[in-house]
Amino acid sequence: MNSGKEAWMVRRDREKYMRSSKDVEGMGKWVVLGSLVLSLAWGCAGTGPNKPSDLPVGVVDPQRVLAETVKGKRLSDALNAFMKDRQTLVELEQRELRKLESELMAQSTVLSQEARDRKEEQFRAKMAGYQQKVADLNREVQERQRELQNEFRLQVQKVVAEVAGQRGLSLVLEYGVNSGTLFYQTGLDISTEVIQALDRESGEIRTP
Repeated sequence: MNSGKEAWMVRRDREKYMRSSKDVEGMGKWVVLGSLVLSLAWGCAGTGPNKPSDLPVGVVDPQRVLAETVKGKRLSDALNAFMKDRQTLVELEQRELRKLESELMAQSTVLSQEARDRKEEQFRAKMAGYQQKVADLNREVQERQRELQNEFRLQVQKVVAEVAGQRGLSLVLEYGVNSGTLFYQTGLDISTEVIQALDRESGEIRTP
């Protein structure tokens, strides 16, 4: 392997490594908790009037429910802890990869051809393993997010249905970022009641 080709291969592998490093450095942002918006349009069983204009409707902001309830905060804390554990594992691999890269760059001009080939092969194998680990742990975090989100969604749905029944509502719509609700009158918002009801279930007493 001539020196020009060798230098090109080292640069190529280093660029691949740097792109993967960006994935790890942003690992704390794998799952943005703001994305745990409960994408729901809660239809509550009822026998309201047939005219759409007379349909008893309520609105709930799922981001508020997630951010302001005890259960929502516990969900966020649990996911953050899960992510932190996985990030630690990847950072160990990252440090080893950086050490190997530094050795390869520093010794590339003094090593024998056989030694250089061996170092480059070690680096490429380590890089492949590192990238696979990042992908695997990313999937684990996403799966854990879905599990926690689904569990929380079921709890929220139950409480929303109870609040809607108390208020005689036939339909509860989601309001917030990326929701389909563009406008609503303030009196239709039942978010505070849902938050208080969820916290009562958690044994946390909230005052209006």
